[in-house]
Amino acid sequence: MMNIDFLQTNVDITNLSNFRTLAHTRYYFEIHTRQDIDKIEEIIKFAKNNNLKILFIWWWTNLLFAFDMYEWIIIKNCLEWRNYDKDTKILEVFSWEKIWNLAKNLETQYWQDLWHRFIWLPWTVWWAVFGNAGCFWLEIESNFVETEVLDLESWIIETLNKEQVSFSYRSSIFKETKKYFIIKTKFDLNEKIEKYSSDVDNIDFRENKQPKWNSWWSFFKNPSPELSAWSAIEAVWLKWYHYNRAFFSDKHANFLINDKEWWSWQDLLFLIDLAKTKVKAKFKVELEPEVRIIR
Repeated sequence: MMNIDFLQTNVDITNLSNFRTLAHTRYYFEIHTRQDIDKIEEIIKFAKNNNLKILFIWWWTNLLFAFDMYEWIIIKNCLEWRNYDKDTKILEVFSWEKIWNLAKNLETQYWQDLWHRFIWLPWTVWWAVFGNAGCFWLEIESNFVETEVLDLESWIIETLNKEQVSFSYRSSIFKETKKYFIIKTKFDLNEKIEKYSSDVDNIDFRENKQPKWNSWWSFFKNPSPELSAWSAIEAVWLKWYHYNRAFFSDKHANFLINDKEWWSWQDLLFLIDLAKTKVKAKFKVELEPEVRIIR
């Protein structure tokens, strides 16, 4: 098999997931510039010719690596750039920028606190748009205007509006298809639009009511407004339940964490399946992970 010169091989990707399960990938590439975007076509052709899968990721991800070696290709998005117009309150930003940094910068530099609830949340713009990320009923779709994407089939760069992105609860068109690579997104920060109002002090919540461990914040989606994932997990007596080195937190039952620096993905999968089974038996609902499990 002929390799592409700019593809790295046998790379340690443990730190590319919040869960920090020990993992490697056979091929690896990082996108830092628009010129790097041009190389995606060559990588995809190489993958097709050699029957290889491709996984696009970004730092501090909602991914759980459920493998020791990923036998295919991982492409990491590292595109950084931002511009906020304080007069129009329009924010344009590349897809690897971190939401929590943006939110903090908007407050401290421009006195713009519309995204205050997003401070300290571990999302990049890519993931926030990809999964319609939200916090205390404020979701990214509320201020979304449009996003610039590369169509991975036609190799044309195009712009998708909110209707085309088809946002829903923790989802978007990007979760339904692997057709697009998100480059840049535009937000209108003139108005706060909430599904439900909330007066939660998110800084206090993050500091005092959430655990500080290797984790991806809330693991499961809330089954409904009436039944939260954490309350369902507590109701089936899994709060603080341990399996080897993994457990559900005693501070917040929807946090799947561990008390060691490195942990086993097998332990995590056991607890995930256990929670889903017990909650379904008691409440007749399916717990669905916010986290993408890559096997």
